[in-house]
Amino acid sequence: MTRKTKNSALMILLGSSISLPLLAASDSPSNDKLEQLTVTASRTERAPQDLSISLSVIDEDSIDNLGHSHISELLSQAPGVWISRGNGQEHLTAIRSGVLTGAGSCGAFYFAEDGIPLRGPGFCNVNELFDANSEQAGRIEVIRGPGTAVHGSNALNGVINIISRAPSETPETQIAGEVGPHDYGRLKFSHSNTEGRHGYRISAHGESDGGYKDDSGFDQQKLSLRHDYDGIVWSVQSLLSAANLQQETAGYLLGEDAYKDDSRKRDNSNPEAYRNSRSLRYYSRFERDGSQDSHFVVTPYLRYTEMEFLQHFLPGTPLEENGERSVGVQTAFYQQSSDKLTVHNGFDMELTSAYLQQEQAGTSFAPFPQGKHYDYEVDAKYFAWFVGGDYKAGENTNLNFGARYDIQFYDYDNRMISGNTAADGSPCPTGNGACRYARPEDDSQRFRNWSFHGGLVHQLNSFNSLSVNLAHGFRAPQASELYRLQAQQLNAELDEESLNSAEIGLRGEWSRFSYRSAVYWLQKDELIIQDSNRRNFNGGRTESRGLEVEMSWALSDSLRWNLQGSYSKHQYDNDALTKEGNELDTAPRQLASSQLIWQATPSTVLTLEAVHQSDYYLEADNRFGYPGHTLVNARWQQHYGEHVYSVLRINNLEDIDYAERADYAFGNHRYFVGEPRSVFLEVGLNF
Repeated sequence: MTRKTKNSALMILLGSSISLPLLAASDSPSNDKLEQLTVTASRTERAPQDLSISLSVIDEDSIDNLGHSHISELLSQAPGVWISRGNGQEHLTAIRSGVLTGAGSCGAFYFAEDGIPLRGPGFCNVNELFDANSEQAGRIEVIRGPGTAVHGSNALNGVINIISRAPSETPETQIAGEVGPHDYGRLKFSHSNTEGRHGYRISAHGESDGGYKDDSGFDQQKLSLRHDYDGIVWSVQSLLSAANLQQETAGYLLGEDAYKDDSRKRDNSNPEAYRNSRSLRYYSRFERDGSQDSHFVVTPYLRYTEMEFLQHFLPGTPLEENGERSVGVQTAFYQQSSDKLTVHNGFDMELTSAYLQQEQAGTSFAPFPQGKHYDYEVDAKYFAWFVGGDYKAGENTNLNFGARYDIQFYDYDNRMISGNTAADGSPCPTGNGACRYARPEDDSQRFRNWSFHGGLVHQLNSFNSLSVNLAHGFRAPQASELYRLQAQQLNAELDEESLNSAEIGLRGEWSRFSYRSAVYWLQKDELIIQDSNRRNFNGGRTESRGLEVEMSWALSDSLRWNLQGSYSKHQYDNDALTKEGNELDTAPRQLASSQLIWQATPSTVLTLEAVHQSDYYLEADNRFGYPGHTLVNARWQQHYGEHVYSVLRINNLEDIDYAERADYAFGNHRYFVGEPRSVFLEVGLNF
């Protein structure tokens, strides 16, 4: 694939956005697009411009205006982030990286709801973002690069924190219905009020999609119940979240450029595939002020998940069942030690009991035997201590710092015969009798490591500030990387992956204009990879460099332009997998999205959006590629008086041929086909 050096429209946009502040200063009303307070960096409210890390916020208005049915549609509004959509609600994630695949790849990301991880440490799932009610969230906060002292293991490449919507001060109710192509339908309900010291919000929605592909589609329901209590001494925020997904999954479309063939786009070579998922989470966050400018927070929580899915992407299409039960607690103590120094520290703990089973129902064929492949349980214990703070080094300079020490214990129990035979102990009909899947003996392991970060924010003048951030992160091996082995590997002696990161940022804010930019370098070492014999081992190393920009410009009182963009290059830094210097697969150099929002009348809002993705390689040897695409979407939001509204959404306005995701494996080009032009209509009542 030849890299395109022409059509550098993205770079022109990024470059011009740095100079736009010179044109934007005025005495008009303040621009509040980037002023939203955030909680992800330290579990307490902070202004993003006071933090040395790269943090983006997608606010409540953006969520409601977009009305996304898949998380990928929303997170394209964060620079350097790509949620690669599979079929139905499935997805893979990239944050300052290529799209990471494999059983433990999701361990590079910290996915949370109100700061509580969606899955236990060591038990991530690549699709776990569909467990959270992002469709009715208050906002979404995204940290790009290693997390802070409150995150630890898994916050390697980034953090996505879905913040629940707070109760309203006065009674409000919303009921909405939506229809779209392929028998798509959705109902949404929300009710909220505050009475005295108690506030509550009920948010629920259910949707059904008949699926663009043959024999595909999904039914999904989500529920969020939030209660806030503002006491004289203690304040308590509680959330009960539940999600249920029943999905008929369509597999890859095979063949070079098959996504362009209208006669094949709906083909589904795996009509038997499905995914069912259920999750339930609960927490209560207790906080109070103490003496001498101190503040204490403690958050106990519970988590339950279950999932079963037919692995259409594997030979023999085995069925996997997995689940976990977790109980944990997060604590934090904040102290204003002096006029210059604020310190926070805390202790986190989680206990998890998890299981995984895999079974092939069809007939045996070498080296894939009929019957059970895996049946194991893992009891895990996780403990962490952290400290962080802020120090005002000068009138215009603020320092951020933090460190964390994590300990992860695994106690693995194999519930079937050990080794790489069939479930009954018989060998597979291969040259050495080995089956594809291998089961270690019972085992216990411990992993421990430090993560830390330090940075500064220096105010250059009344409008601009400079930020610098250095960070070291890590992730422990996931349970599936240790115990879900293949071929003749019966013991995976794995260590933690590590990451070092450095970045310099420039931010600015005028009355009508805000921007945030960052240039970063990132190196990952001891990557857990799989060799040609399907053995898991540490040894990969990658290097990433990039530029990210996000901006919001009020061109007039009724017209706003938002831009989020990144240019990056992700390369292999040794020859453990392929030639050193090759680019990572599924790693577009350019990602960008832009929204032009026009308040045409007091009751009419029109939005035009473009989402761009440049070309990328499909495999590590850089022999095959996907040319990239640019999608144009349009939205029309109309209010009819105080209580009735409608939203018309048109996705893929130009009706182009594109792939949501492309790769090359098992000798084939493989695609998840993007849908043609689609029109959705939502009608709702607010009262």
